[in-house]
Amino acid sequence: MDYLDHLEAEAIYILREVAGQFEKPALLFSGGKDSITLVHLAMKAFRPGKFPFPLVHIDTGHNFPETIAFRDQLVKEIGEQLIVGSVQQSIDEGKAVEQKGKNASRNSLQTVTLLETIEKNGFDACIGGARRDEEKARAKERIFSVRDEFGQWDPKRQRPELWSIFNGKIGKGENVRVFPISNWTELDVWNYIKRENIALPSIYFSHHRDVVLRNGQWMASDPALKIDADDVLENKSVRFRTVGDMTCTAAVDSIATELDDIIEEIKASTVSERGARMDDKVSEAAMEDRKKQGYF
Repeated sequence: MDYLDHLEAEAIYILREVAGQFEKPALLFSGGKDSITLVHLAMKAFRPGKFPFPLVHIDTGHNFPETIAFRDQLVKEIGEQLIVGSVQQSIDEGKAVEQKGKNASRNSLQTVTLLETIEKNGFDACIGGARRDEEKARAKERIFSVRDEFGQWDPKRQRPELWSIFNGKIGKGENVRVFPISNWTELDVWNYIKRENIALPSIYFSHHRDVVLRNGQWMASDPALKIDADDVLENKSVRFRTVGDMTCTAAVDSIATELDDIIEEIKASTVSERGARMDDKVSEAAMEDRKKQGYF
């Protein structure tokens, strides 16, 4: 077994632990490479049977069209259930307040919609594609990460996970976030995608796109970005290392059109993939603060 076999086996074991320990789990699906990898792993874990959980996508309304199209095609191909939580609906119902100003984003509003979706469907575990190498707050989190009855995470309330023993016991109203690929790196994910020939949305590969320079980063041109006369549009060869709300996900200059090119590009990079996420730059503890409130 090579190292990818070990990572795959661990992730499949964790997914089966979720199916065995929880009554109503869900797989959080963003349409990004990590959640797509989770779907591939779930197929290895549970086929030829159906998944013991639905896919759940929290739609900000400002997602990349390529991601939504890929999501719908994938769900059709695998024949699994998709539940969509709408940030726009949360705003319309007065449960979330839209940000104002040039740098407004709906990314943080996903927390409101996610917690509503968890409560509405009674989910007691939510599987996510977060990895420890992404960001320091995520490095603090266990594979089974308990959230209280308000959906909040306490970094000091972490359970030991010795010898691959995961404790899914929770009290009334609590739920667990589960991260099967927590021990993977960005490079591991790409090497696995190459080995398994996993399809991805086209925005992960280099393409020409109209972009605007915003806070030192190239953002995809879109009405949600509130482009004004001060903004200069350019058409550049770019790709996206991470996929999120269009208002907070920056592109990187790239000519990588093949998986091997992307892998070499990542090996040479001195910036983490979340370096292209504007929401992480709000403060030094931006991610940890969002996670404490119930974020992914």
